Amino acid sequence: MQKAKTAEMSQSDRRRKRAEAIDAFVRTFVSSENEDLYSNLLVTICRLGADEADRGDLKILNTTLKELRYAFKTFAPYSEIPKLSMFGSARTAQDHPQYLQAKKVAELIQKQGWMVITGAGDGIMRAGHHGATRQASFGVAISLPFEQSTNTIIANDPKLVNFKYFFTRKVLFVKEARAIVLFPGGFGTQDEGFESLTLVQTLKSAPVPIVLCDEPGGMYWQHWREYVERELLANAMIDDTDMHLFYITDSAEDAVAHITGFYRQYHSSRYVGEQFVIRLNAPLSETLMNEINKDYADLLLQGRFNQVDHPLDAEENAYPDKHRLVFAFNRRSAGRLRLLIDKLNEESSA
Repeated sequence: MQKAKTAEMSQSDRRRKRAEAIDAFVRTFVSSENEDLYSNLLVTICRLGADEADRGDLKILNTTLKELRYAFKTFAPYSEIPKLSMFGSARTAQDHPQYLQAKKVAELIQKQGWMVITGAGDGIMRAGHHGATRQASFGVAISLPFEQSTNTIIANDPKLVNFKYFFTRKVLFVKEARAIVLFPGGFGTQDEGFESLTLVQTLKSAPVPIVLCDEPGGMYWQHWREYVERELLANAMIDDTDMHLFYITDSAEDAVAHITGFYRQYHSSRYVGEQFVIRLNAPLSETLMNEINKDYADLLLQGRFNQVDHPLDAEENAYPDKHRLVFAFNRRSAGRLRLLIDKLNEESSA
């Protein structure tokens, strides 16, 4: 028994020392302000070798890393420009009212200084590029055995990125978007819509406006909402405040106004340690601060809402001109958080 325990400890010590040697080795090749992260990536790769990882698994990891690296590089020069991710059916004809509506939304948001991201196919995806123009468009295409082909507007553009995997493609749709608009579509559209809602609901992504847009008089999203209310909300599978995480309209102008209105006062947000920080485009009045502390106290884990006029230490001086609303968020109710943001924007408008 003792010999077995000693042998086990010896093996554990050897693994630990080997890992430490790998860490030290790769750090000699990395010189950057992000040295710790580059080193961790290289260490992970070396440990895959020590794990004798399956070749198929290595192919998945290799392709994933290559796709994301190239995509990040492609989007990087446009990081300061707000972007709208647009989803919808690839089968929608160019003379269909839904196509024309999607084209109009893209055209209107482009005039506000935004760019548009679509899946680069035909139908609603082409409409997004059609309205935004090639210059203000990104395409994130997926390789499929049927249905998906790059539309003629974005084809061969340097802002077109091709993906093998849906999950890497979805990372870009959400990571780069400051707003999401969905038009009627099939399984893919439903998947992308529910994933976007799930990420916002679970606070895995920053709050963004999610607009479900239809042709004038269309009932696609009205029927979808009836299902959500009847099956999800009525059976307590979601909270009533979760219904505020999306907005349904059949007007292109209304869709764009909802998106731009979301950023009237709200600028951005992030966690800094245990504090949630909402960056503001203008300072809040004392009256509004009192109302927030009274009406939204349920969002607090402890303490109060406080306003500061400078970045917190861990923000690395990001957006130094912005005021901040700082509070210990309970990390439970994304719907109530959205209502708070709406409150801030409404007061700014008033």
